[in-house]
Amino acid sequence: MIKIAIYPGTFDPITNGHVDVIERASQMFHKVIVVVAVNSKKSTLFDEQERLEMARQALGHLENIEVDSTTGLTVDFAREKGAKAIIRGIRAISDFEYEFQIALMNRKIEPGIHTVFLMPHEKYTYLNSSIIRELSRYGQDVSEFVPAYVVQKLKEKIVE
Repeated sequence: MIKIAIYPGTFDPITNGHVDVIERASQMFHKVIVVVAVNSKKSTLFDEQERLEMARQALGHLENIEVDSTTGLTVDFAREKGAKAIIRGIRAISDFEYEFQIALMNRKIEPGIHTVFLMPHEKYTYLNSSIIRELSRYGQDVSEFVPAYVVQKLKEKIVE
């Protein structure tokens, strides 16, 4: 049986912390689908297509990764794709409380899909996309925090 997992997120933009979690998940599952979440109520710097492209560029070195998007519930997307797990990155205890609630609700909706929590490498525990966007707006070098392609896209977007 092929074991499929999904890793959902806004990825606005994808960071090295995300890539780290995805690389480790790719060693645990036959296939990992990185899911760019599209939420009309959430304002993003990058549109859906830009976020998909950045994720594809950042993850191109991994053979068992697919990048897709959804506007619906993560658990529904996982069910449609035949996934047995939803990967969630946990940086701190504060992340866990929220993620724990979502995991329990997902289990209630679909008991056959499990949530797997992965911690990023400790050098990425303080890193999130909001911080990257803010640093970029102020002209700071973010090249150690995001893939090179993302650095370029941030420079293009911030100058616009």
